[in-house]
Parts: sequence; C-alpha cells; structure tokens
Amino acid sequence: MKLWFAAAMTIAFCVAVSADTIPAQGGNIELTPMAHAHVQIEYGGKVIHIDPSNQTNFANAKPADIVIVTDVHGDHMDPPSIDRVRKQGTVYVAPEALADKFPGTTTVIKNGETKTVSGVQVQAVAAYNLQRGPQPGQFYHAKGRGNGYILTLGGKRIYFSGDSECVPEIKALTNIDVAFVAMNLPFTETPQEAADCVKAFKPKMVYAYHYRQQGLEPVDKNMQEFAAALKGTPGIEVKTANFYPAPPAPTGRPGAPGGRQGAPAGPGRGQ
Repeated sequence: MKLWFAAAMTIAFCVAVSADTIPAQGGNIELTPMAHAHVQIEYGGKVIHIDPSNQTNFANAKPADIVIVTDVHGDHMDPPSIDRVRKQGTVYVAPEALADKFPGTTTVIKNGETKTVSGVQVQAVAAYNLQRGPQPGQFYHAKGRGNGYILTLGGKRIYFSGDSECVPEIKALTNIDVAFVAMNLPFTETPQEAADCVKAFKPKMVYAYHYRQQGLEPVDKNMQEFAAALKGTPGIEVKTANFYPAPPAPTGRPGAPGGRQGAPAGPGRGQ
C-alpha cells in the first residue's frame, strides 16, 4: 500500500447543505449533494460517500461506512478529503487503477462487474471518453480505467456517471431511479449531450453534477442548460442542486475545472 496522506484540509466552505429524500423499501434514502462529484448517501444506518471532494464543507459530512471512488484524478481520488470522512472500519470501493491506494479493506471492481459491499450491491458501469482528449490518439478518460456506479438500496437503483461521455454502456442502462450525470468541457460532455444521453436511458429522476467549467459563468450555467434541454421530457424529473457553493478553487493544470489540483501520480493523470 502506498503512503496515505493525512494532511488537514485547508478548504472548508461554510454553506449549509440539505438532503433529498427518496422513499425506499425499509426506509428512506437521504441524498446530500456535497461538492463537485461528491454525494453523501444515507440508508439503513449506513453512510456512503461518493468521490469526497476538497471543495466540501466537512462540517456537514457524516463518518463513512463506505467510500466509493470513480477515477484517479484528484477531483475524484483525494486522500485528504477521504481522511475527513473515514472512521475505523470504513471500507472502500474503487477501480483497479486505485487498488492499493486506501488505508483499509478495498473492493476492486471492473467495468461491468457487480459486487456486494457491506450489504450494498454495487455495479460498475464503464466511464470513458469517445472523442475528447488532450491530443489526437489520447483520451482524458481511457476505457476501463474509471467506473461509474449503480448502487441498489431498498430496491432503488442510483447511478453516478463519474467522468464519461455518453458511451453505449450508459445508453443501455435500465430501471434507474436516480441518476447523477457529469458535464463539463473539455473533459466529459456538453449539457445537450448529457440531456440526450439521459433521454436514452430514462432515469426517473436526474441531477447534473460535476458541472463547473473553467471560464464559464455563472457557475451553474451547464446545470441550467441541462435542465432546459430536458424540460417537458415525460417521466424524467430534473433536480437542481448547488454543488459549488463557494468561489472556484484554483485549478491544477491549464484547462482543468477546479478540484483537479493535486491529482495523485498514477495511471492516466492528466488524461
């Protein structure tokens, strides 16, 4: 296992966050948008964190039973942020590229696999670029490196896209109750592309997340365009949530959205 960084967080935004309640078998699911791609989930006495972020106000975070990470970039895999939510006994779910990066029991899951982690069914969905990359022949997110995830809780299927364009594996999803879909250029996709993708797999409820884009104002412009593109779509409820409650953080590389600073060395950094 590589050295675990336990540095204290220097960014903590004092903005209240609130949970959305999803009725489910055995009790409600509480979904709390935190920051960027970070969502806190509570169900059945368990707390799950997806992609803990250095833009989060950790005063609102609860200790994690499970931490789930989608990709190697620093806005998804941030050790100091994970330190802020972990407790004794926290377990981790991650793609193979991050197999040895956590300070506890880790379940490695590949695209297409389904595993049960602490009683929670976790399905990995491919997350990758079809066309966008730093230069010809390269992609920001190579196929097979990162995961999106479907969590099944109380009979509800909750999907997190991670960093991805609208790939065939996403279009083929079925029976999704809640979806969180990323959108920002140049790394993932446009709001219109994301909306078209959502129309293909038809979740009952959808959130834009990971939507801040460098140089684009206002901060929620992508989210608003996404909501407008889906307005009136039968059977899909569009939810809006403030994933960026503070001014943009410094970027770590030219063209990167805030939060990519500090990406760990490893496969695919900067791609």
